[in-house]
Amino acid sequence: MAASVIIPARFGSTRFPAKILAAATGRPLVQHVVDQARRCRRVRQVMVATDDRRIVDALEPDGTVCAMTSVDHQSGTDRLAEVAAGLDDEIIVNVQGDEPEIEPGIIDDLVKRLEESDDDMATAATALPAGADPSDPNLVKVVMDADGRAIYFSRAPIPFYRDPGDAGAPAHYLHLGIYAYRRTFLLQFASWKPTPLERAEKLEQLRALEHGRSIFVLKVSRATHGIDTPEQYAEFVGRMKGVSSTQ
Repeated sequence: MAASVIIPARFGSTRFPAKILAAATGRPLVQHVVDQARRCRRVRQVMVATDDRRIVDALEPDGTVCAMTSVDHQSGTDRLAEVAAGLDDEIIVNVQGDEPEIEPGIIDDLVKRLEESDDDMATAATALPAGADPSDPNLVKVVMDADGRAIYFSRAPIPFYRDPGDAGAPAHYLHLGIYAYRRTFLLQFASWKPTPLERAEKLEQLRALEHGRSIFVLKVSRATHGIDTPEQYAEFVGRMKGVSSTQ
């Protein structure tokens, strides 16, 4: 099946203004995401979807394909769907524009899952890192059924351990914000109004579950580093310099 990666990118950011174009490495942050996605073997093309001409201009020197979208979108998924509506690909992968160390293998594995199953969409999760607080609402947790499909996503600590000493209790899993959709389902999903659980948790993926649709959750060994703050970006720049110094 043909697959495309679309990276929604907006200029504004509350905690880190204009982070998407931060370029202390010599390249805009979002271009690093593009570079990683271009290494995928199961992806036909990589595009950036944006409503800001500054992002298009910044990525032009690297030959990155950009699609201008409406300024009225309320979410990255809506921006994704606008671009996907004009494509013929059967699978669309939503990669966050602030994930410069996203692993190409995860993207390929999500595409492969949709190629070989009847799931509507697929995402990824990893065991909650040691020391992370399951009750932190900024860390989205997910629980899966025996076949690996999502039962629920929450900002609350799910599962809740009524008996903390139970050695057989399931692990907490941290949801990673990457999604692969069947294109036809993505367009349908974007047409639905936000649902009650989605509004309560502020988690868009719950809309699919509330409509009875299937989300497969790929378990991966570790989380990649998303960039939300200037401090996190500085750490990323340091890691990039470390890699360059060893080459």
